[in-house]
Amino acid sequence: MRSTDKTTEAARVMSICNACRYCEGHCAVFQAMELRLEFNSDTLDYLANLCHNCGACYHNCQYAPPHEFQLNVPAAMAELRQENYGVYAWPGFMGKLFANNGLWVSFLSIVVITLFLGGTAILTGDDFFSAHDNAFYGVISHDVLAAMFGAVGGFVLLALLVSIVKFWRTMNLPSPFRLDYPRVMQGIKDALSLKYLDGGNGQGCSYPSETPSMARRWFHQMTFWGFMLCFAATSSATVLHYGFDLPAPYGYLSLPKLFGILGGFGLIVGPAGLLILKARADAAPKGKTNKGMDVSFLVLLFLTSLTGLCLMFVRDTQYVGVMLSIHLGVVMTLFLSMPYGKFVHGFYRLIALIVFAVEKNDHKQVVGVCSDKKAA
Repeated sequence: MRSTDKTTEAARVMSICNACRYCEGHCAVFQAMELRLEFNSDTLDYLANLCHNCGACYHNCQYAPPHEFQLNVPAAMAELRQENYGVYAWPGFMGKLFANNGLWVSFLSIVVITLFLGGTAILTGDDFFSAHDNAFYGVISHDVLAAMFGAVGGFVLLALLVSIVKFWRTMNLPSPFRLDYPRVMQGIKDALSLKYLDGGNGQGCSYPSETPSMARRWFHQMTFWGFMLCFAATSSATVLHYGFDLPAPYGYLSLPKLFGILGGFGLIVGPAGLLILKARADAAPKGKTNKGMDVSFLVLLFLTSLTGLCLMFVRDTQYVGVMLSIHLGVVMTLFLSMPYGKFVHGFYRLIALIVFAVEKNDHKQVVGVCSDKKAA
């Protein structure tokens, strides 16, 4: 079990909350807390990823600053979350990227976009600023794109998988073949519906101000489903290309285009809305976290969608080469940063919600149980 300043503070906060229990109706964090008498790092990582940082407990807490206890649950959980992102990262040394995520993503973006612009310009020569009969595949062939993004995607999937397995084992969950699937479905439902962004009263988050609002929940939903629709666009295009020998570009009424346009709209409105809320949010409940990690992820999602939609409109013009290079550079940066940025929190939160569904059903703790207690 690790012991750091973040785990020590989170344990102090939870111990006081467990004695008070005034906020027990707010969210899953406090219900899971009540099953415990002590808090080790595994348990605290679990509680931190259950926390949706809605701010309701902070604004209702009688021990929040300026009280001498200085209780700030959202801040303690947010700071611990950022720490455990790095703890579970793979390869381990890459976990340090979480500490300065905004800086390294900015640097990576500049390097990757420059490489795409320069490399594409060199390979295409005078045709870089020309229209192509085969749209963007006339600039970079399908086989080259598939090989390039396939290799990067393979590494990203491996890094994410290893990190998820490490967190899964820490949460004391059994193998996927021995899971209680009704509880799994409950956890998935809670995650997809963003149940715990309602402030515990159905009125929404106390975010960006003390006044409850559903705006953060709506923008999160638009971001998530926009991402999923863009994934569906890529998947359907892959099926059409390899399964039906129908290569891109596709018409506006095709599945890849319809999914892509709808998803693109969601990935513009959702991240833009979340960035606006983040800029207006009260600083106290957010804690001393690396805000660049949140911002860089939202900006990358926004730019991925914006450049993708722009590419769709200029695909038959002389600007296709420039726009394709910029779009691919943004997408590649998004891919490379996924295992070491805010993207991973979705998986950890889903696992934490599944654990909570199991604990709530069985009325006993799963995470933080010593091996001898489990055997007994």
